[in-house]
Amino acid sequence: MTLDDTLEIEAETRTGAIKIHKPADFEGMRKAGKLAAECLDMLIPYVVPGVSSDELDRLAREFILDAGALPACLYYRGYPKTVCISRNHVVCHGIPGDWALREGDIVNIDVTVIVDGWHGDTSRMYGVGEVGPRARRLIDITYEGMARGLAAVKPGATLGDIGHAIQSYVEAQRCSVVRDFCGHGLGK
Repeated sequence: MTLDDTLEIEAETRTGAIKIHKPADFEGMRKAGKLAAECLDMLIPYVVPGVSSDELDRLAREFILDAGALPACLYYRGYPKTVCISRNHVVCHGIPGDWALREGDIVNIDVTVIVDGWHGDTSRMYGVGEVGPRARRLIDITYEGMARGLAAVKPGATLGDIGHAIQSYVEAQRCSVVRDFCGHGLGK
């Protein structure tokens, strides 16, 4: 079975149903999430002016496959790449291509991997070279909003509690939360 066959089968078996996982299931998700985060760490020295987004995608694919995992985005609903790379005003799900990163760009790279059937999904925002003060402010506010959302995660907390922690901070900074693309399930 080839990588293409495996990914096509994986995509066909997804039902979209939300599953409540058992405590033992979280170890698989943690392992997959750790690999996705390590992939983003590996890319740090390559997120520089002049590198193509295709090159970043290639590096991520090699890293994921070398770790014995699968790139979950590749071929999912026809998506042609391993990662999503969104630059500047593109909110998410940007498709890598031959376009190069430029000094001052803000780039978000979204990595989703499959490890032993478990999905790990994460993204990171990078400043390319020297970024201007408005870009730095956006990066900092976004990071702090995420940190406040994570701090709200605790037993009994609802998604609304987490969203409120993020949104109230971000709006107090005169920014806004994108109402679409606010999350999804995770698991096998």
